[in-house]
Amino acid sequence: MRILRAIDELKSVAGPTHLAIGVFDGLHLGHQAVIARALESSRTTGGTAVVVTFHPHPVRVLRPEKAPRLLTSTLHKVKLIELLGVDAVLILEFTTEFSKTAPEVFIENLARASNRLSQICVGQEWTFGANRSGSVRLLEELAPKLGFQLGSVPPVSVSGQVVSSTLIRSAIERGDLESAAKFLGRPFTILGTVSEGKQLGRRLGFPTANLHAHNEQFPPDGVYAAKAWFRKSEYGGVVNIGVRPTIEKEAGERILELHLFDFDQEIYGQDIEVAFLDYLRPEQKFSGIEELRSQIQRDAAKARQVYEAKCQN
Repeated sequence: MRILRAIDELKSVAGPTHLAIGVFDGLHLGHQAVIARALESSRTTGGTAVVVTFHPHPVRVLRPEKAPRLLTSTLHKVKLIELLGVDAVLILEFTTEFSKTAPEVFIENLARASNRLSQICVGQEWTFGANRSGSVRLLEELAPKLGFQLGSVPPVSVSGQVVSSTLIRSAIERGDLESAAKFLGRPFTILGTVSEGKQLGRRLGFPTANLHAHNEQFPPDGVYAAKAWFRKSEYGGVVNIGVRPTIEKEAGERILELHLFDFDQEIYGQDIEVAFLDYLRPEQKFSGIEELRSQIQRDAAKARQVYEAKCQN
């Protein structure tokens, strides 16, 4: 899948061009429906499907005090989009200056740069351009003038609820990962880069990978049975999310620590994706290192049972 960084780079994409446009945080079922419309069109009539998205999240630039916790970083989002079979992704840098672009100018720029713009696919409620003044209605007016078709995709509902990134964030925050998975169309995962820690887990006999998470929305603190993917291989594991009260004298930032079963590789600086299989217990403070070691042994044994029951049958 090709990664484009400027509108003019659309000129290098074989036409006709089918665009799916949106922020797509989380790449949930509603987002997937928009992208699927562009993919279907490209496969039916020929050409290239391109996802157009933005970095950083527009709210982070326009109203940073109200910026949501991200479900997926741009890197994570791109990996998920690639799995859908998309040909290319155009990642536009969202700046204050860019936010002032008139909506019709934005669409005209896309049409001018594209090789035979065939279709623009968006969610029905999508707004864009200066002061969010652009809408599906404007796209309907521009479509015949610029020679493209409009794919206006209605919201997706699951169990009577309209799927949204806000709904999913709320589910994850309260630990309802089953509902989050239904809305996402896949298990909720965290993608992170392994950073060097204090090596305490190794001294306890359970080496852990400290993940610098690309996600910002975490499930509640505690210990989870998990599965993870490293370089396309799957492993079972146990995860602790929290502030490590037994080790740290003062509560600091939340840390995600991952112990992988039957794994012995140096992976500092590498990316790992983690899914949560079962909540085992809340994080707690122990009397000392030996009590902590004993509990980790029990946690790991239980997590291995969960992984084998859910993932290896």
